Amino acid sequence: MSIYVGNLSYEVTSEDLNEVFAEYGTVSRVQVPMDRETGRMRGFAFVEMASEAEEAAAIAALDGAEWMGRDLKVNKAKPRENNNNRRSSGGGGGWGDNDRSSRGRY
Repeated sequence: MSIYVGNLSYEVTSEDLNEVFAEYGTVSRVQVPMDRETGRMRGFAFVEMASEAEEAAAIAALDGAEWMGRDLKVNKAKPRENNNNRRSSGGGGGWGDNDRSSRGRY
């Protein structure tokens, strides 16, 4: 079970999130993505709960709630999609090669 938590204060820690979500059930994991350049939190996080019922309770209670001066956006996390705007890190077999090869053939 994974929950997306958005519009977070940049001062929130994984411990803060664990404490808040633990009120609704067992927290299995908290991920707080950090910006590579600044080392600062990116303003969103993912929380995994032990069951769907706990997840639903946390979403119902916290979506739109004010916390640390911000209105939280809390919902079920969507599966990560492939982003065609990013190049693959693999050597040369990414979408970019296919895109270039189709140009100018007609």
